[in-house]
Amino acid sequence: MFLLGYDVGSSSVKASLVDAQSGQCVASAFYPKNEAPISSPKPGWAEQDPEAWWSYLKLATTEIMQDKNPADIAAIGISYQMHGLVCVDKDLKPLRPAIIWCDSRAVQYGQRAMEAIGEVQCLSHLLNSPGNFTASKLAWVKENEPELYGKIYKFMLPGDYIAMKFTGEVFTTVSGLSEGIFWDFKEKCPADFIFSHFGIDKELMPEIRPTFGPQGEVSAAAAEELGLRKGIPITYRAGDQPNNALSLNVLEPGEIASTAGTSGVVYGVLDSITYDPRSRVNTFAHVNHTDEKTRLGVLLCINGVGILNSWAKHNFMPWGMTYKEMDEIAAGIPIGSDGISVLPFGNGAERMLGNRETGCCISGLDLKRHSRNHMARAVQEGIVFSFKYGMDIMKGMGIAIKRIHAGYANMFLSSVFREALAAITDAVIELYDTDGSVGAAKGAGIGAGIYRSSSEAFSTLKKIYTIEPSRGTEYAAAYKRWRAELQKQLQQ
Repeated sequence: MFLLGYDVGSSSVKASLVDAQSGQCVASAFYPKNEAPISSPKPGWAEQDPEAWWSYLKLATTEIMQDKNPADIAAIGISYQMHGLVCVDKDLKPLRPAIIWCDSRAVQYGQRAMEAIGEVQCLSHLLNSPGNFTASKLAWVKENEPELYGKIYKFMLPGDYIAMKFTGEVFTTVSGLSEGIFWDFKEKCPADFIFSHFGIDKELMPEIRPTFGPQGEVSAAAAEELGLRKGIPITYRAGDQPNNALSLNVLEPGEIASTAGTSGVVYGVLDSITYDPRSRVNTFAHVNHTDEKTRLGVLLCINGVGILNSWAKHNFMPWGMTYKEMDEIAAGIPIGSDGISVLPFGNGAERMLGNRETGCCISGLDLKRHSRNHMARAVQEGIVFSFKYGMDIMKGMGIAIKRIHAGYANMFLSSVFREALAAITDAVIELYDTDGSVGAAKGAGIGAGIYRSSSEAFSTLKKIYTIEPSRGTEYAAAYKRWRAELQKQLQQ
C-alpha cells in the first residue's frame, strides 16, 4: 500500500510515493528539471500559470508510477506554495495567471486595510496585518481588473487549485484561509470584516474541509490524465511551511522547523494566541490547529534566500559550476568574507522589514582584493544573517530557538550555510532525510486513518546530521557590520 504526496512549489512540482508500512519513500520525481519560470510583467509582480503546475504534476506522476500499480495507492496529500491567488470561472478554468507569494503589488492594499480597520482589530482577530497576502491580492484584482473579477466563481490558494484538478470539487481549509488572511481566530470563523472592507463577496470563498480528512476523490477525468485509479481520496492539504513542519514532526509548542529554498523560513509552534505587534513575522493556523486545541505556527519568511544563491551561481560563477563546488570555494574564504556584506533582499517586499523593497545590496567590495570566491561566501553569510535578524524578532515574541529541525536539502546541503547559521544563532541544527512531498504523503496517511497518530507516521524519520554551534564570536563581528549596512538601507 502506497501514499502519494505532492509538493507544488514555485520552482518545481515534486511527487513522492511512500510505502505506508515501512514509511520509506520508494520513488520520487520533480518537474521541470530546470526552475519553473516566474513572469514579472511589471516591477514587483510575480505570476505563474496554474495549468503549468498541473502539467509538471502529470510529468512527475508518470515518472514515479512507471512500474507501480495505481490500485495500490491508498491516499493523496498536497503541499503547496503559500499566499498565492488563483481565480477560476464557473467552468473551473483559471481567469488569469496566479499571483504568487513573492508578488508585491498588493502591499498598499493591505496597509490601507490595516489603517481603516485598525491595528487592534486586525492583530487581535487575524494575528497579522492584511499585508501582501491573498485577501489583499484579491482586492487588487477587484479594483484593477473589474471585468475579470466579475467572472470569478471561486478564489483559491494554489493547493486548492491542485486539489480541484484532482477532484473537480472546490474546497479549502482553515489553515489555508488563515494564511490568506481570511480567518478570524477570535470568532473562529471566516473574517467577515475583511470581506466587508474589501467588498469581496463571501460566496467566492470555497467550502471548508479539515486539513486531515476527506477532501474529495480523484475524478475519472483526472485518473485518465494521470494514469491513476478513479476514487483515490485526497486526505490532506497544507501550505508548504506548515507541511514542512509536519514533515519534520514539528507539531507541539516550542518545536522549530526551517527551510532554505527559493525563500527561507523559520517556523515555530505555539499553543497560545500571539502576534508580532509590527507584523514582521506572521501567525497562522498550524496543520493540527482546532477550535479545541490551539496550535499556531509563527512564520518568519525571507524572500531572498536560495534565489540569491542561484543568481550568484549564474552571474558570478563559471558555466557548469555546481552548488557543491560553490560551497567548497566559499569554505576557503575566512569568516566575514574579508569585509563584503550582502543584503539578500532582492525578491519582492520583505515582511520582516515592514514590507520594504530595499533590493539586494553588496557593500565592502574591493576590486583589487576580492574574487568570485569571496562572493560565494558573502552571499551565504548574507542569507544567514538575514535569518538571524528575523529570529531575533521571534525571540522578542517569547519563542526560544535552541534547536532547529530541517530537511537535508537546498541551502542546508551547504556546510558553510548550516555551520554559520548554527554559530550566529547559538542553536543546534538537526538535519533529516525528508522533504515536503514525503511529508504530504504521510499527512495523507494520517488523514486517511492509516496512521493512528503523527508519532506513528514519522516513527521512521531519519536524522542525518547534527550541527553544534561554534565560532560564534567570529561571526558576531561580521553580523554587526552586516546589520549596520541594513540600517543604512532602512533609513533611506
